Amino acid sequence: MNQIEMDPEQHGVDDDQKKIPNGGGNGKVNGTAVSGDQDGGEFSDVEMEKSCEEKEEQHQDKEDSNPSSPDVSENHDTDAKEVNLNPQTNGNGHNHYIPAIKAQVHLPKPEPPPQPKAERSQSLSMAENMPSIGKYIRDRSSTFSAAIIKRLSSLKEDNGDFIVKNDSLNFEATEFKIPGVKVIVKLKGEDERQELKGRITFFTRSNCRDCTAVRKFFREKGLRYVEINIDVFPKRAKELVERTGSSEVPQIFFNEHLLGGLVTLNSLRNSGELDKRMKELLGQKCPEEAPDITAYGFDDEEEEEDELVGIVKVLRQSLPIQDRLIKMKIIKNCFAGADMVEAIIHHLDCGRRKGIETAKRLAQKHFIHHVFGENDFEEGKHFYRFLEHEPFIMGCFNFRTSTNDSEPKSASFLADRLTRLMSAILEAYASDDRLHVNYYAISKSEEFRRYLNLARDLQRVNLQSLTPDERLAFFLNLYNAMVIHAVISIGHPEGILDKRAFFCDFQYVVGGYPYSLSIIENGILRNNRKSPYSLIRPFSNGDRRLELAPTKVNPLIHFGLCNGTRSSPTVRFFTPQGVEGELRCATREYFQRGGIEINLDKRTVYLTRIIKWFSADFGQEKDVLKWVMSYLDATRSGLLTHLLADGGPINIVYQNYDWSGNL
Repeated sequence: MNQIEMDPEQHGVDDDQKKIPNGGGNGKVNGTAVSGDQDGGEFSDVEMEKSCEEKEEQHQDKEDSNPSSPDVSENHDTDAKEVNLNPQTNGNGHNHYIPAIKAQVHLPKPEPPPQPKAERSQSLSMAENMPSIGKYIRDRSSTFSAAIIKRLSSLKEDNGDFIVKNDSLNFEATEFKIPGVKVIVKLKGEDERQELKGRITFFTRSNCRDCTAVRKFFREKGLRYVEINIDVFPKRAKELVERTGSSEVPQIFFNEHLLGGLVTLNSLRNSGELDKRMKELLGQKCPEEAPDITAYGFDDEEEEEDELVGIVKVLRQSLPIQDRLIKMKIIKNCFAGADMVEAIIHHLDCGRRKGIETAKRLAQKHFIHHVFGENDFEEGKHFYRFLEHEPFIMGCFNFRTSTNDSEPKSASFLADRLTRLMSAILEAYASDDRLHVNYYAISKSEEFRRYLNLARDLQRVNLQSLTPDERLAFFLNLYNAMVIHAVISIGHPEGILDKRAFFCDFQYVVGGYPYSLSIIENGILRNNRKSPYSLIRPFSNGDRRLELAPTKVNPLIHFGLCNGTRSSPTVRFFTPQGVEGELRCATREYFQRGGIEINLDKRTVYLTRIIKWFSADFGQEKDVLKWVMSYLDATRSGLLTHLLADGGPINIVYQNYDWSGNL
């Protein structure tokens, strides 16, 4: 589901609407402590100690009486107070105490800047007692500073020192003194810094549950690993068989040693032997015999040149390509079909019949198109142009200065490859619930680079060979993949103009024709229905792309399309064999995640705005409520059944749509 045209209601609520709290998240971020093992740093804990307060009255009196003389103050050690911020132990078994280290007596005490004398209350808050740390934190506005504020804001003492202690650490400390604050950063001990010098490597496939479990285990344990997805790197499948004697995944390696699969990993973890094996096998630097790290920028597949490329190159050089006035329109960069036939006959030294057949093959492979899309190729006074001269081609993001002249791969192969590649991207760079996507990491990944190459292969693919289920899965997957590419290339849409650029102007050339997000959703999947708040249909009569649209609109498609916003369904990719069941699962998940809320006392049903935008696909409101019941959990289904059964009036209110990104 996407908002395509200008939506006057997208930023507000209708007159008959009520604002519904978003149950998906409260927008709060809980500050958490990150262990040093996770980021590979050499620091483990941070202490803050409030410097001893000076006698303000005496200090101010000295400044007033003799402003030119230096202020010499004695260094007094005061009894420190210990504050336990969190009595619970962390994941490493240490208490959240940090040992307090008193200031060095032999070092001079830093002088605060002169301040006007003022009466101060003994009950001043920490922010007033420590203006420097408040300004320091506000200026940086970082996550770490926010965590410090949260911890220190709960500590309010009248005239004492703030000390955060950790009695389990007794290492040497490095002190950094800031006016009003002393930050003590403790180095890890040798026993605590037992870093694994080796490498963990495991082979996986996309959409593999066991592989997902292995990946999740290593992530939760904070261990670095190298994942070799043989759906992304197909040539590594041979290496997997050679090393393990089987093609089953996952297969885990500690350096060059084969550990086994998920069963072996769980067995070692349950018996408590895993850490011991890791120290034994990963204590040494990774040798050359271990599986290699995947390389960036190298393709496994070799492109096969199209057999007609030689003829096309000759035609590009020899045909009189020019602008012409045809049917009262100026058509740019076109040529006459008769001229092309003559050029083919001359180049191949063949008869006219073979020349015409060759011209038809060029049109079928989308090297050339009729300027008005009237036919593939016919003799007579018709005009054509090359695919790279089409007006839309420069706006297609899978076009790189020239068209892909390689032999087109089969549509089934490309559709399957698209599903596997994008599933691997989600598994590596999205959260487990798919609600958050790391677009920046995706843009730098080898998987995404290979996807871009795959997108170029779509330029001249023959989609007519796909079955109906294959077409449905292909266009659902292409839409979700294009959204990821669009977010990376032009960013999330913020206003009306941005939405037009995102949904209408971001295009791919697929099978010789342009496809935007709006065309895929409204022209193909919705069988050429108008987009919300639009007066025209995506396709005109006779458009060749209409041949790919399904005969019947399936309303479940709206819950399989993710447009990269928080209120859209979660991003996923579908298989041709199970696309119908996967769509039902996606719909059920969306409604359970807050797509519908029911207030029995007010007799009100709060529905997702998707249903309002695409009401032509869902039917009348009462029919919608009956249709929705099939995808609700037992609680919501029972409430809705009760409302429908008593025959009373039911109010339907449409929820606000959150257009912010699913970052």
